[in-house]
Amino acid sequence: MTDRLFRPVRAKRRTLPLDSSRKGDDWRRNLRSSFITGLLILIPVVATVYILYQLFKALDGLLGGVINRLLAEIFGYEATVRIPGLGLLALLLLILGTGAAARNYLGRKIFEIGDNLITRVPLVNRIYMTVQQISKAFFAERREFLKKAVLVEFPKEGSYCLGFYTQDTRGEIQDKMESDIVGVFVPTTPNPTSGFLLFVPRAEVIELEMPIEEALKLVISGGAVVPHDRRQVQRLAPPHLWPSPKKRGPVIPPVVSLGRKRVSTEVSKSPADETSNPADAR
Repeated sequence: MTDRLFRPVRAKRRTLPLDSSRKGDDWRRNLRSSFITGLLILIPVVATVYILYQLFKALDGLLGGVINRLLAEIFGYEATVRIPGLGLLALLLLILGTGAAARNYLGRKIFEIGDNLITRVPLVNRIYMTVQQISKAFFAERREFLKKAVLVEFPKEGSYCLGFYTQDTRGEIQDKMESDIVGVFVPTTPNPTSGFLLFVPRAEVIELEMPIEEALKLVISGGAVVPHDRRQVQRLAPPHLWPSPKKRGPVIPPVVSLGRKRVSTEVSKSPADETSNPADAR
């Protein structure tokens, strides 16, 4: 048995004395970081609760006073007693009842007569028709207001904006232009309900393969939420996990096929394929 002649000696760490001013700066820095972190967590929560409370209060106040007075007269209690949420419930029932009545034949005819009367009143018809068109654009069933995500060169040459193809331009605007024009809605960040309506030549519109939902997430997040590249994910996945051609979505109609694309999806033919058929070569 051999004893070790030398034992490894660990060098003692030499600690330098901390400067009192530096220690005070670290304390202030940690306090400031904790305060900012608390604000970042609490501000969205408090703002969300406050907005929901104000929205509930406003909607509940539309019919809440009328319903409370009617119930007070029926059941004989004081009208000063207010039941929270009763006005909001009455408003929801009114909306559902109006929608159910407008879906049958008799209700549809009654609303058509009322619509014709409102559209004949000056100044009122403009406000009514504007609000009606906006409501149909965003809330109507089976209506594709935003048909496809695209890129357009805006606001200057060399810079591009994410937009949404809305429809082919018709009427006077198309008649005044030499090339084929399409309508593109460019939303603002982070509020996509406002934006710019552009009339762009079809050849200058770049199609995107991302769905409209992912494009809206990209706009709302200010570019922080970037959609995944489906082609890259498919190349990394095993072949047995690739999507079957039979499960692909419907083919986009030609009217939505706008202009150029960043990545060409056409399969290039080899020289052997081009000369394989002598009749075609002639």
